[in-house]
Amino acid sequence: MGLHDVKDKLIAIVGAENYEDSKVSRLVYSYDATPDMQALPDAVLSPRNTKEVSEIVKLCNEHKIPIVPRGSGSNLCGGTCPIEGGVVLLFKHMNQILELDEENLTVTVQPGAITLDIINTVEAKGLFYPPDPSSMKISTIGGNINENSGGLRGLKYGVTRDYVLALEVVLPNGDIVRTGGKLAKDVAGYDLTRLYVGSEGTLGVITEATLKLVPKPETKKVMLAHYQDLEAAARTVSSIIAHKIIPATLEFLDQPTLKVVEDFAQIGLPTDVQAVLLIEQDGPPEVVARDMQKMAELCKAEQAVFVQVAETDAEAEALMTARRAALSACARLKPTTILEDATVPRSEIARMVRGINKIAEKYQLNICTFGHAGDGNLHPTVPTDARDHEEMERVEEAFAEIFELAIDLGGTITGEHGVGVMKAPYLEWKLGKEGIGVMKAIKQGLDPNNIMNPGKVFAKETRKRVVVSR
Repeated sequence: MGLHDVKDKLIAIVGAENYEDSKVSRLVYSYDATPDMQALPDAVLSPRNTKEVSEIVKLCNEHKIPIVPRGSGSNLCGGTCPIEGGVVLLFKHMNQILELDEENLTVTVQPGAITLDIINTVEAKGLFYPPDPSSMKISTIGGNINENSGGLRGLKYGVTRDYVLALEVVLPNGDIVRTGGKLAKDVAGYDLTRLYVGSEGTLGVITEATLKLVPKPETKKVMLAHYQDLEAAARTVSSIIAHKIIPATLEFLDQPTLKVVEDFAQIGLPTDVQAVLLIEQDGPPEVVARDMQKMAELCKAEQAVFVQVAETDAEAEALMTARRAALSACARLKPTTILEDATVPRSEIARMVRGINKIAEKYQLNICTFGHAGDGNLHPTVPTDARDHEEMERVEEAFAEIFELAIDLGGTITGEHGVGVMKAPYLEWKLGKEGIGVMKAIKQGLDPNNIMNPGKVFAKETRKRVVVSR
């Protein structure tokens, strides 16, 4: 029995206005932000509440119809591309901020709430939700939780999982469970909240989340350190941390990235240097002033050729906005832009960047490298053209070598983008067969009919390792 056999029942659950199966509607939700990947769903549903989600899931589980929960589709791993058809669930009706609890420092939200709206709402009350993925203007909190999104502030504040206290989840059989609570301590049983954060929609549908907040920092400052030597920039990262300073943001941009971002943003970024470190610190004014002075000294001690501190809040914001626009800037170069992420220990940043440059030369590609140097998460980005099949093969081989290099340096194949379809062939490199076995056992136990976002995370075949020349 297929979807056409239960169409009337689905419409009875969500209402005719919330059931779409026209060619146009299906096409709109056939892809996400991942380049060169597309598959049509059979229908698109917009439930209005948790009860409707539960009824949809029960019906789909009974008839083995795939379900793909979807936020704004800004993910870069093919995580919301419905590669096995079925239904896409949208959360445009479930997009409310339900409660801001100033006594317990929490905010409770529905999955369709936009990340930046949550940030702005809590900051208006003097509170702070730190996770800040570059897509935060459009991404939803449900998508952030499913991908365990990171962001520029990850070094000091951590990532999405560090702020999820409680979840309401519809299980693959339609049951509704609540995990966690407004608690600083809770060790009652397995940590199901953490299990669902980063599960990429493969274990159930998140319908509500309670997030931890912290007091909003009193002030912040931004500086830009210029380098003619990649090694010196990388050494500075280690030096800052070694001096027991944890900046809010510690970003790396190489020269190819600087050129495209400056061409895009026109804010006076240097394009005649090999790299820059973009550093932000927040907190009490006296602490920020002290840390900025010390970090400037450390940058100069590690051969920074110039250090500039933003004079105004507007200048600081322009620098941070330009960094967040790096993907958009690179996307202007070629029809297709492939932005990846690989993470290494911060002490290996220099070797990783050097390795990426060698791989770019080997495969005759232009690779822009930028990312979160403070937590070792780099984003090698290739402007290319999906219509050029020969070049796309070179791009794929180059990224395979980049992922292997990251693992060889003690890192991982993804720090914040997720596995989805794109990284699935490489997951065994990181976890080993035993690790994959544990994950498959969890998946099978919760979703025996494999209806929840099928085809993601677990690859049909694992890529063979290649020999990386350094």
